[in-house]
Amino acid sequence: MATVLGSCIATCIFDEQFGVGGMNHFLVPGEANAHDGNLKYGVNAMELLINGILQKGASREHLRAKVFGGAKLFAGRHAVGEANARFALWYLEAENIPVVSRCIGGNQGRKVRFHPYTGQAQRMFLSDIPSETIPSKSASRQHAPKANEAVGALTLF
Repeated sequence: MATVLGSCIATCIFDEQFGVGGMNHFLVPGEANAHDGNLKYGVNAMELLINGILQKGASREHLRAKVFGGAKLFAGRHAVGEANARFALWYLEAENIPVVSRCIGGNQGRKVRFHPYTGQAQRMFLSDIPSETIPSKSASRQHAPKANEAVGALTLF
């Protein structure tokens, strides 16, 4: 699984003993009583992630978490990233899920890869990605797939 983060948070939760895990990506914390299922809210994304992992056979006592993101990308704006990070850490503490690794805050975006079966995660700051590996707009348009052409697997989280 992979995602790119700015002020958003990605929480990777896994049970290493049973080889099951998952990752969410949320934009804002949300209200504790907001149960409309919208995954842009952390309160919904966290609940769905934990319940989904438990349904796949994980044991609550073995759950561990890694938290990424929460950057402040624009000066003078509301500290959404900080609020997101605080929420994620609070939620995990309330659920008694230990955070074994975190990379939160700062002023740089991140790319995160997560391997749910092992719990291993890789983080790269966006400024560390060589510019030649990021296709330009015109290059990506030249190689756009046709309407009925298969493009590959898509993982939603």
